[in-house]
Formats: sequence, C-alpha cells, structure tokens
Amino acid sequence: MYEELPLSADDPARERRYAEVAERLAGLLQDPHDWITAMATVACELHHAFGYYDWTGFYRAVTDERLLLGPYQGSHGCLAIDFSRGVCGAAARTRTTQLVPDVEAFPGHIACSASTRSEIVVPIVAPGGRLLGVLDVDSNAVAAFRDVDVRGLEALCQDLGRRFERTPSL
Repeated sequence: MYEELPLSADDPARERRYAEVAERLAGLLQDPHDWITAMATVACELHHAFGYYDWTGFYRAVTDERLLLGPYQGSHGCLAIDFSRGVCGAAARTRTTQLVPDVEAFPGHIACSASTRSEIVVPIVAPGGRLLGVLDVDSNAVAAFRDVDVRGLEALCQDLGRRFERTPSL
C-alpha cells in the first residue's frame, strides 16, 4: 500500500501521490467493473493514500434532487443529502467542485461528523452531462485541502464519469 502522506506534505509530494493513486487505480479498474465496486475501490485507495483524509466516500445521485450514501471509508456518513443542503448538495446542484477550508464558515454545512473541519466535494459528471454522484473527502484539520487536491480529485472524477456514463441511477 502507501506510506501515509501527512497534512504537512508539500504540493509536489501531494501531486506525486495523486499520480501514484491514479496509476494504481488504472490497474485495479482495468477490467470492466460495476459502479459500486469502482466507488468502493476508489474510496479505499484514496483514504489510505493520504494521512489528512478522515472520511472518504461517495454519494450517488438517485434523483435530480437527492444523493444517497455510497461506498466510503471512515466513520458513518449522512444517509441522504438533498441538493439544496450542505457542501455535497452544492457540488451536485452546481456541478462544480466545492473546496471548503473551514466548514463552520460554509452556510448550511451538514455536520455528519462533529470532528470535520474542512472538506472537498467533487461532482462526477458523465460526458453527456448527467450527474452520477459526488466524491466527498473530509479532514479533521482546518484548511487541509489545496488546489493540488482539487486537481487530483477532479481528474479522478472525470475518469469515473467517462468510465461509468451508462450507469443506472441506483
């Protein structure tokens, strides 16, 4: 597996780690897999590659207004999130990445875990524009995520969107 990458890691170290994770996932997801299996594999790889990830998981878009919890690593997540609520809802609604250095400053933040201090949520959109879900990563440290994390996670989510564009909603 990976040696844990600490929060203090500089951007080049983080960038190298995202490249390692992408390479490993390319091998793991080489053969056809279903959507749920792929999400579980991605959540596991990401969660164990970065020491500042405290919760790593997916919420699946099951309607045009609601996300349901998918595979994840860490403590319990919220079971369902409406597009009108929280960081995950904002990412789903706007189809844009939400980088939140301090969740206490985000209006309407949903506290699935009281220990979460920062969050990044990346939408997974199929080439035709259909939202498949969001990747949500939480940290117990304020300002844990940087632009390098955004780039790494967005590249991963773009790949998932292409691979699973024909995935059913559930």
